[in-house]
Amino acid sequence: MKISGREFDVNNHTYIFGILNVTQDSFSDGGKFNNLEAALAHADQMIAEGVDIIDIGGESTRPGFTPISAHMEIEAVVPVIEAIKKKYDVLISLDTRKAEVARAGIAAGVDIINDVDGLKGDSEMASVIAESGLSCVIMHNRENTNYVNLMDDIIKDLKGSLYIAKCAGIADDKIILDPGIGFAKDTAQNLEVLRNLERFNELKFPMMLAHSRKSVIGNTLDLPVDQRLEGTLALTALAVFNRYGFVRVHDIKENRRVIDMLEAVYGRDQR
Repeated sequence: MKISGREFDVNNHTYIFGILNVTQDSFSDGGKFNNLEAALAHADQMIAEGVDIIDIGGESTRPGFTPISAHMEIEAVVPVIEAIKKKYDVLISLDTRKAEVARAGIAAGVDIINDVDGLKGDSEMASVIAESGLSCVIMHNRENTNYVNLMDDIIKDLKGSLYIAKCAGIADDKIILDPGIGFAKDTAQNLEVLRNLERFNELKFPMMLAHSRKSVIGNTLDLPVDQRLEGTLALTALAVFNRYGFVRVHDIKENRRVIDMLEAVYGRDQR
């Protein structure tokens, strides 16, 4: 697929979305990069370590998060987007649930909109993305964990999001799907999704796994958030083996090495 004119060979390689949270309360790194100098320094580190796309978020969506206004979110993300775009030749994704924030990010120069509500939270989001012509990440999410058949229901939910995208005019070649690890799923459900990652390839869209340091790792291994690197790397390997085009992670260098090693040994066509 092409993103802002750059070719991504998602059939033969797994690319990295690097997480840059400019929030006070994100579950893993809240408050660490919420000033411009710190955010730019972290962007510089991620680029040096081999990130492909920087994913900027201005509102925490961790379990039990407190929503913030669109105005506050715009004030958090736009200066960082503009500064990174001015200093670096790197693609930027904006992680937001709000169409108003997406509009501001698009004006500031982002290349991708990453919507954790799967186009179902803000009724204007799909049309904003369509009008921009940008690529987008559509993540699975819902209001509850009441599934009849977990995998079938998640795929049905994603098809609902794809229908919204189609009706708004978002082209198929602009879409990345995300199964939504940690969203509207308990630990057992997250593990079931991870055991069945291959099923999402039936949808015929590039897939992204956003699993870095999440509670499914902490609950499974009984580890705090700052000790979940090995679990994250294991799931990155799982994404590579299931032919996912993207992973969204905090630790760029370590995840890059896992991806490069696996692809050097096996090659995508042998998996």
